[in-house]
Amino acid sequence: MSCSCNTSHGRPETGITLRQAMLLVTFLAAWFAAYALLVPFSQWTAHTLLGLEQGSRLGDAAAFFFYDAPKILLLLVLMVYSISWLRAGLNADRIRKYLTSRARCLAYVLAAALGAISPFCSCSSIPLFLGFISARIPLGITMAFLITSPIINEVAVILLWGLLGWKFALIYIAIGLLSGIVGGIIMDTVRAERWLQPMLQKPQLTLRPLQTSQEQKITLAQRHAFAAAEVKNIFRKVWLWVVLGVGIGAGLHGYVPQHWFAEHLGAGQWWTVPCAVGAGIPLYTNATGIVPVMESLLAKGLPMGTSMAFCMSSVAVSLPEFMMLKQVMTWKLMAMFIAMLLVMFTLAGWLLNAVQTCL
Repeated sequence: MSCSCNTSHGRPETGITLRQAMLLVTFLAAWFAAYALLVPFSQWTAHTLLGLEQGSRLGDAAAFFFYDAPKILLLLVLMVYSISWLRAGLNADRIRKYLTSRARCLAYVLAAALGAISPFCSCSSIPLFLGFISARIPLGITMAFLITSPIINEVAVILLWGLLGWKFALIYIAIGLLSGIVGGIIMDTVRAERWLQPMLQKPQLTLRPLQTSQEQKITLAQRHAFAAAEVKNIFRKVWLWVVLGVGIGAGLHGYVPQHWFAEHLGAGQWWTVPCAVGAGIPLYTNATGIVPVMESLLAKGLPMGTSMAFCMSSVAVSLPEFMMLKQVMTWKLMAMFIAMLLVMFTLAGWLLNAVQTCL
């Protein structure tokens, strides 16, 4: 990437031009307008333009696709740009050294907490994950965010509190945070960053800190050029996989009924927990949408641990998410990520079932 600085009286320009500022404001206004119109756009496209019946399987799948695909692409553009814009003037080496020193344990907790307060599903978390990876943030810290983000959000916590009580809500939060922290520690312990795709392991010009000395300050124009280049580079690599992944998720959303799992997960045998974890993966839902399902499972007599394991796996992992992550992870890292989550959720389910039995 190359950035040019206009000079006036021998000094570098430190701001952006009026035209650039107007373009940036226009872009942000268009972004927020597009994001606000996602729901009516998806409904109009599926039911009015395509003429699909509202409430039908195909109609619901199409509406889901025309909502989720542009939503994730919009988030991808904005978040990668924002993170890259902030990163442009930072000394990346200093940040990495800080995160790998005495603050590492705190960094896992902060990353998991950031994931807990971010209102994203598993696929919507990918843009931030890609931004962290491109900023060379340690993989374990980034993974703590990726695991926790889809599991916990404030709406789901409020719903859990109201439907199932504060104790169940706190248990859900604790397991979600602990899963992210433990998952991050495991990833760093085995040095899983060596299993990222080669393009993320090779030093790249765009990953080097732009501010190399105290005398040289990065200009706003340079920040914009750096961030725009990062967005273009990442968007070109993943947009097709986002569309394909959401297409698979839309089909599952429209044609795989959630009540089927509630009726076929058994009533407490040891094998129902791993089966529940495996059955939750194809659902592709979010924490808010899964809370009524969790209530239904408990009402049908399923143990707390089995219900929790099922619901956490359905929001933390999904086939569309795997397709997107494959662009930055090798198959070895993907397999480890999936196995780690399945094991953690299964162990949590067994533990909660055992505690419930003792009580």
